[in-house]
Amino acid sequence: MDYNEVFKFKTKEFAINIIEVCSGLKYTDAIGIVRKQIIRSATSVAANYRAMCRARSDKDHFAKLSIVVEEADETLFWLEIAETMNILHINVLCQLKDKAIEISKSNSYL
Repeated sequence: MDYNEVFKFKTKEFAINIIEVCSGLKYTDAIGIVRKQIIRSATSVAANYRAMCRARSDKDHFAKLSIVVEEADETLFWLEIAETMNILHINVLCQLKDKAIEISKSNSYL
């Protein structure tokens, strides 16, 4: 399996983990906003990485990869908001933050 396939799997797994974790949260207006933003940015990481793998040029590849890094960082931002608001269990939160950081760092060097 090549690097792109491995990372496609990792980003998709990350998105699914986020959806599963956030789907279990109780509903309030504040939590709903944070949940929606976390899910939106995490699924965008996976979708844009997949699109990057099909880029037609180096310029297109770089542009799509930049979006992946931005969305991973945005996911991290929303996870930090969740942490400040005590929305998620700290162990789960740390695992998700670590994955977001890993994705962001791994792709920023390509």
